[in-house]
Amino acid sequence: MEAAQSRHQAAPGTFAAFARFVLCGGGVGLASSFAVAALASWIPWSLANAMITVASTLLATELHARFTFGAGGRATWRQHAQSAGSAVAAYVVTCVAMLVLQQLVAAPGAVLEQVVYLSASALAGVARFAVLRLVVFARNRSQLAAVGCTARPVRAAVARAEVQADAVVLCRAA
Repeated sequence: MEAAQSRHQAAPGTFAAFARFVLCGGGVGLASSFAVAALASWIPWSLANAMITVASTLLATELHARFTFGAGGRATWRQHAQSAGSAVAAYVVTCVAMLVLQQLVAAPGAVLEQVVYLSASALAGVARFAVLRLVVFARNRSQLAAVGCTARPVRAAVARAEVQADAVVLCRAA
C-alpha cells in the first residue's frame, strides 16, 4: 500500500485545485480566445473555435492531470475522452453565446466579442471544473483502475498530523 501511495501525490483541496484550474485552464482559455480571433480572420469563426477547442483541450487536460488535480502523471486516454466531452459542451456554450450576440448586435466590435466569448467560457469553465474534479480525475476511481482492486474509503492522517486525506484507498483481493 505504501508503494501505491508514494506513486501518487496527495490530491489538492477544492480551493487549491480551483486556483490551479483557473491558472492552467484560464491561461489556456485566454490564449485560446486570442487564437480563435486571429484564426477567424481566415476561416469561419465556428471552425476556428472548433480547431482551437481541440488543441486547447488536449493541452489543458495534460496540465490538469499533472498539476491541477494531482493525478501524478500524464492524462490517460479515458481522461482525455471524458475531458473532450466536457469541452464539447463548452464549445456549444461559446458558439451559442456568439450566435446570440450576432443576432442582437448587427456589427459587434472585437472588444464586445471578446467579452461575450470570455464570459461564456468562464461559465462553461466552472461547469468543467466540477466535471473534471468529480468525474474525470476522481482519485479513487483512477487508483482502483490502475491496481485492479476494490476500495474501502477511510479517514487517515497523511504525512503530518494536521493534514488529513479525505479518503485513502485500501486494496484487498477481490
